[in-house]
Amino acid sequence: MGDGDRVVAIARGWIGTPYVHQASVQGAGADCLGLIRGIWRSLYGCEPEATPEYTPDWGEFRADEPLLAGAARHLVPIVRTDPFCEGQVLLFRMRQGAVAKHLGIVSVAQDPARFLDAYTHHGVIESQLTSPWRQRIAARFRFP
Repeated sequence: MGDGDRVVAIARGWIGTPYVHQASVQGAGADCLGLIRGIWRSLYGCEPEATPEYTPDWGEFRADEPLLAGAARHLVPIVRTDPFCEGQVLLFRMRQGAVAKHLGIVSVAQDPARFLDAYTHHGVIESQLTSPWRQRIAARFRFP
């Protein structure tokens, strides 16, 4: 099993985990960052840094990019023109010009592409990576 396939298998194990802000416990609760943190722990044992507390609306009132900066510290950036691959981490801007504040994992790279994320009121789900979602991608990364 390749690295991307392993990431997807781990992430799919979280499907059905309810959405809980700031949580990262498979089956009990996770937000989008918590899903990525849980995958990291499965791959490497412990998290690379403590996660600071954050409010559900944290990205509405900031000019800096803490999620993008954190991803750049610990993940490997993907060149924008490179193809999608399973296991890549997607960082989304929910509105044009807004702070990037949502994360997901590419689960199927070929069309129709799919991704996994933890979404408010839905929990961890797998969805189609539709054009509106693709347009929100601010950056892509892979686990080291």
